[in-house]
Amino acid sequence: MELRHLRYFVAVAGERSMSRAAERLRLTQPSLSRQLRQLEREVGITLFERTPTGTTLTPAGVALHRHALLLLRLADASRDAAHSAAERTREAVDIGIPPGLAAEWILDLLADLRTETPHASVTLTEASSTDQLRMVREGRLDVGLIHERPQPMLRGKKLFDQPFGIAVRAGHPLAGRGTCRVRDLDNLRILAHGREQVPVAHDRLIVAAHDAGAVPLWRFAQFSEHALACAEATEADAVLLTEHSANRLLPGWPWLSLTDPPLELTSWVVWQPTTRAVVEQVAELISQRAEHRSEE
Repeated sequence: MELRHLRYFVAVAGERSMSRAAERLRLTQPSLSRQLRQLEREVGITLFERTPTGTTLTPAGVALHRHALLLLRLADASRDAAHSAAERTREAVDIGIPPGLAAEWILDLLADLRTETPHASVTLTEASSTDQLRMVREGRLDVGLIHERPQPMLRGKKLFDQPFGIAVRAGHPLAGRGTCRVRDLDNLRILAHGREQVPVAHDRLIVAAHDAGAVPLWRFAQFSEHALACAEATEADAVLLTEHSANRLLPGWPWLSLTDPPLELTSWVVWQPTTRAVVEQVAELISQRAEHRSEE
């Protein structure tokens, strides 16, 4: 007696019709009838009564039906237990992501990870670059995606560069330009991330403004999702950020790329030099995906 025979038997008992059961099981009616006759031969007793109005169970069929339902439930539970055990064999990989990273890129990365590293169970933690570096060193993150060059004690690969620019209020004299020189920031109220969030970009910006002879009226703050509120609170003329972040956080504020000199936000992937094989695989896949992006 096979489980498929019991499933066919239970389907016919539930539908009380051979034709409806065959349709539900996606079998032809003759094929279903043969399977049930085989089951009746194996148990050695008639299980169904065929009538002009449908198919009903015999007393023996009613008795078998109760046992068949129990056996099928046990079979399904066994299958689910096997799948759960397989899920538990996946290895956890905790990845840090910085604020401002394009959501489309993250979602595409997750899809690649599911395909290429199905044995990895990925979780994401949003944190600043500084916090991620500390968490990777402490073993609280397996992989970090950061906006600054990693320390020598960690392994790291450069992913990609994103140009920095400023989003200006609509109607501002700079709004009609496509680019903005660093010297044009002189005497403007500029909202920028605090050094704790992007220390390298912060320092490069200060140096570039000094070298250009500009004295912006800096408004430093830690922000990610609330750039507009922070800009209003500080009465900023412009906000320093990438084009992707500007389009998402400051709709209606024209974005201008910074030139002379250009400033870029560099992203890196970092991980411990000695780690699990699955972490190495995930980090390498992230690096490869960034290489493909730069080639597009």
